[in-house]
Amino acid sequence: MFINTAYAADAAASPMSGVMQFLPMVVIFVLFYFMLIRPQQKRAKEQKAMLDALGKGDEIVTTGGIVGKITKAGDAYLTLELADGVEILVQRAAIAQRLEKNTLKNNK
Repeated sequence: MFINTAYAADAAASPMSGVMQFLPMVVIFVLFYFMLIRPQQKRAKEQKAMLDALGKGDEIVTTGGIVGKITKAGDAYLTLELADGVEILVQRAAIAQRLEKNTLKNNK
């Protein structure tokens, strides 16, 4: 009365049904890769290339918002001139972006 009739699953299920179960998961992973992982890897590669290309005389902005001109460049650290006679030492990894030449002169 309260129990519905149970039917046995088809014993000869097609192999495509197993693939179709995982298809949405595969599609989500592919979308995840192209929308999140790949752009982040590209951005990291561009950032590393920019950091490797930094040299004396480049004008930069640190991740903390400090703007300065590189006076000395080492492997791990850079010396920035913030104003005449004011220099600080920052890690190379703390550089957010490189500015166009003479940006600091134009904004003073």
